Amino acid sequence: MKPSREHATNNSQTYMITSSTWGRRALFRNERWAKLLIDTLYKYRGSAYSLHEFVIMPDHIHVLFTPLTTLEKSVQFIKGGFSYRAKKELGSNMEVWQKGFSDHRIRDANDYALHVSYIHQNPIKERFCARAEEFPYSSAHPGFELDPIPQGLKPESIEPLAARLEGVPFQSKISNATEIEQPKAKSKTA
Repeated sequence: MKPSREHATNNSQTYMITSSTWGRRALFRNERWAKLLIDTLYKYRGSAYSLHEFVIMPDHIHVLFTPLTTLEKSVQFIKGGFSYRAKKELGSNMEVWQKGFSDHRIRDANDYALHVSYIHQNPIKERFCARAEEFPYSSAHPGFELDPIPQGLKPESIEPLAARLEGVPFQSKISNATEIEQPKAKSKTA
């Protein structure tokens, strides 16, 4: 049995969502389909969500955004909006998307930077291009207008991954701290 998803209300959180095409078909290898999906992403930008980053791979999408409504409703605008337009503008009656989507709530500036990097590197990893800027269906490609990083996720330094690279387990910090006073054993003499 699949666990139920907690309903994400409009709480100004930022998410990365991933959704795959029905049967993992490479629908977005077709330029018309990919461009229509980009157009759909921008159609709802500003009314349903703030759009920070995206990549459209042949059989799935990754979108980094901040919903202005519920998370579920924002994804419905993207997936349902695209399905409607594909039927109307591309003459397609096929099922486009697998049911559901996966999401990850962005916790902090480092988490945001890691997910931006993941989105940009996805086409490189799949050998569609050598540099992220070369892939035409990604926000890394020049010319796409994006919404700014949410205020609470702005990095404190220029190198947002530095803290992650230094990652020290909490326990080691305690052992290096000054001696922690231990409770003294009670004597049994009365």
